[in-house]
Parts: sequence; C-alpha cells; structure tokens
Amino acid sequence: MAALALVAAAALHLGFQATVSLLVYPALGDGPSSTFAERHLRHGRRITPLVVVVYGSLVLATGWALVADLDTGVVAAAVLGVLLLAVTGTRAAPLHGRLGAGWDDALWRSLVRADLARLVLGVLVLGAAVLGAV
Repeated sequence: MAALALVAAAALHLGFQATVSLLVYPALGDGPSSTFAERHLRHGRRITPLVVVVYGSLVLATGWALVADLDTGVVAAAVLGVLLLAVTGTRAAPLHGRLGAGWDDALWRSLVRADLARLVLGVLVLGAAVLGAV
C-alpha cells in the first residue's frame, strides 16, 4: 500500500511539474518585461499552496514507503526525490526570489534549465516508484 501511495504521489508531482514546465512558465515568461514582476508575484501567490500539497504528498509518501519497504525502487525514488528537492531548494526557489525584482534574461534561462532538471527528475522518481511497487 505504501509503495502505491508513492507511485500516486510521484505521478501527481510529475503531472504538476509537466504542467508548470509546458504551460505555466511559458505563459509567465510571455509578456512585456515591464509587467513581469507583477505577473511573477501573482504566480507565486497562486502556486504556493499547490506546491505545498504536491511536494508534501511526495515527501510523506516517500517516508511511508521507506518505513514500510526498503525495496530498491523505493530507495531509488527516495534518492531521486532528494535530488529533486535539492534542485528546487537550491536553484529554482532562489532564482524565483531573484526574479521577483523583475525580468532578467539570464535568470529566466537559469530557471528554465532548473525546471527542466526537475521535470527529468520527476520522470525518474515516478519510474523508480513504479519499480518499487511491482
């Protein structure tokens, strides 16, 4: 049961991350640079509760799965999940903080690269979680 919860949480995260990568960030970056700071502020206010739910679910399900079954897939999903959180905490979040002051091409490109890393890690977390559940 815990391994299935991890699969569900990883799938939820991947759906969220794909939506952010493919829809939200392109829309956020589309528009005049003079209004970017306001768009970014609204984005942050709207997405934060969802981030808490999605990442919180992933952390809780991972912890439960690790306690319930130290399967290789579960451990791999946990390690990849830690990398995902590290990219989020050390790259994406600080870049968002810096972009709050306004548009900056270099910072935006760095955020998009960090976001791509999170998308790839999300795929890998889900794959490992599925292996842990079979």
